[in-house]
Amino acid sequence: MRFSTSAAVLALPLLAAAESPLDQYKAKFQNFLGSFAGTAGGAAEVPQQKPIVSNAESATSTSVQAKKVERLTLSNWKDTLYAPVQPAATTPEEWWVLVTGGNKTCFGRCGPVDEAFSETVEKFATLPNSPHVAVLNCEEEPVLCNVWSAGASSLWVLDMLPQPAAVDIYWKRLNFTTVTAADLLETFDKETTEGKEAAGMELFEGALHPFDGTIAQYNLSVPIAYALHFLSIIPSWAMMLFVSFFSRTMMNRSMGGAQNRPANPARGAAPGDGRS
Repeated sequence: MRFSTSAAVLALPLLAAAESPLDQYKAKFQNFLGSFAGTAGGAAEVPQQKPIVSNAESATSTSVQAKKVERLTLSNWKDTLYAPVQPAATTPEEWWVLVTGGNKTCFGRCGPVDEAFSETVEKFATLPNSPHVAVLNCEEEPVLCNVWSAGASSLWVLDMLPQPAAVDIYWKRLNFTTVTAADLLETFDKETTEGKEAAGMELFEGALHPFDGTIAQYNLSVPIAYALHFLSIIPSWAMMLFVSFFSRTMMNRSMGGAQNRPANPARGAAPGDGRS
């Protein structure tokens, strides 16, 4: 039996009309199941409770700001240290500067010192009269460390007044392995109550003072610091070769001058001497 194309086209609406009631019942049943599941799920859902934050924690998280740690370089160190000083100030602005380093200048042992200082800075952020803080890395700024005559793993405390007032500098050596934030906070407490000397700090003074020393007053601290830096990076064998060459040159000159010097003439007989 053969069906024509026109007959098949005419039969499609009839098939659609026959299937439409069944599809409508299926759609209604699925909507009913969906509404029932949504109702059940909404009844079972419990809103999440926000974590309880105490008033102290809330105040700490909102009101306490992180203390800024300045990075001292050869080009900005004076401007940075004098920045918080008011022109007519009579009370010095105190700075705590950690002198640290890396594998070459600190032999890789400054990690505990850096960590202790970071924890101390976090505590300083909660104290109203805490000092300004900065870091001087001798690995990154070797010339500036020479200007200061500073070595890694040391704490420098500077009392800054308006120029041209003198700058008091105290420093303290920090142990590579045993220093902790508690030690630094104890140093700060003792410095505040009993004075810097009682806290184990030594006054830095003399010709090498980076602000008031004789070398700094004649603007020679930076050239000398560069010279010391270049000498430090010269290999030891090259330095020995230079010293050997220089000493031999000086010896040859002194020996050549002695050989070319005319001999003293023979002394003649004294007048009236009977010898002929």
